Amino acid sequence: MDTQKTKNLIIGAGPAGLAVAGRLRKENIPFEILEQSNRIAWSWHNHYDRLLLHTVKELSALPNLPFPEEYPRYVPKDKLAEYYENYAMHFDIKPHFNTFVTSIKKEGNYWTLHTNNHAYQAENVVVATGINRMPSVPVWKNQNDFKGTIIHSRNYKNATPFLGKKVLIVGMGNTGAELALDLSEHDVEVAVSVRSPLLIVPRDINGRPVQITAKKLEKLPFGLGRWIGKQVRKIVIGDLSKYGITISEKDPIDHLKQTGKTPVIDLGTVKQIKSGKIKVVGDISSFYDQGVLLKNGAKINTDIVILATGYKAKVEQFIQDTDGLLDQYGVPKNVIGTGNHKGLFFVGFDNYKLGGILGTIVNDSKIIVDKIISQSN
Repeated sequence: MDTQKTKNLIIGAGPAGLAVAGRLRKENIPFEILEQSNRIAWSWHNHYDRLLLHTVKELSALPNLPFPEEYPRYVPKDKLAEYYENYAMHFDIKPHFNTFVTSIKKEGNYWTLHTNNHAYQAENVVVATGINRMPSVPVWKNQNDFKGTIIHSRNYKNATPFLGKKVLIVGMGNTGAELALDLSEHDVEVAVSVRSPLLIVPRDINGRPVQITAKKLEKLPFGLGRWIGKQVRKIVIGDLSKYGITISEKDPIDHLKQTGKTPVIDLGTVKQIKSGKIKVVGDISSFYDQGVLLKNGAKINTDIVILATGYKAKVEQFIQDTDGLLDQYGVPKNVIGTGNHKGLFFVGFDNYKLGGILGTIVNDSKIIVDKIISQSN
């Protein structure tokens, strides 16, 4: 396999990789970009149909190219994918498609990458594969006895294949909550398995995005903003215990900063739960031929189980030395690699800040490009 040399190499042509590539192009710094799929922002082309950004468009665009004026405040996934393709055209970003990285290893002052097509040698490698690279797929006792269908939420597009079926969704993060909403609005009999207390916030209050309000409240002294937020959630979301949901006492912002887990941003799921259109059940103990057995002993008959169980970054699958690189959740700790990882950069992994992953991509891509420029001077 021939080795191609380049100074700067980006892995991934989703929004994170595009942000770095766009900034490098603006600075006239050469780079190569690898993409394992056959198109720009593949994941956004393939998400479920009804998906909109939960963050407002003014805080979600990539560097140096705002969203078109006619785009709605919460951008639909198809328009977002279109925007990413336009971004690549605008900055003349031409990925090497269908190129899958199998290993990254430090050799002297360079990083050697092996792919299914070529080997590459680079001084700087920007890993932009993101926190949602690999579906997280748990396994339960007697799962193979189940005569129904089990899919991961990644494979959900719309409610059509589920009409007339009984569906159980495992997990009520943002994806699980929205899939349950989608199914319930199409009169599909749907239940959600919830195993732990939830943090739920409305997306909007009186037409005003909570994201913008939260940023302002965070600046208030003495924790006043958080107290106000808690009172608002009590009024808008209310007590859901009688429906099977325990509301966590944790502060959503603290929880996000500590765990990287976003609160459930409610788009109407809570209303459907209160109306009985969505049933909430407890944690799963095991499967049987017709459904699942819950830890409280109840049996739930179902035809289809949708695993809204999230994703993992799994960079250890291709970075050979990850000693000291990852946090307890398997996510790179820092944007800029140090020590044995000098020359490695990570963007699209920091989900620990208010404003969503797209907001951190804008900031972290600047940090990376500024570092690359300073090394060249």
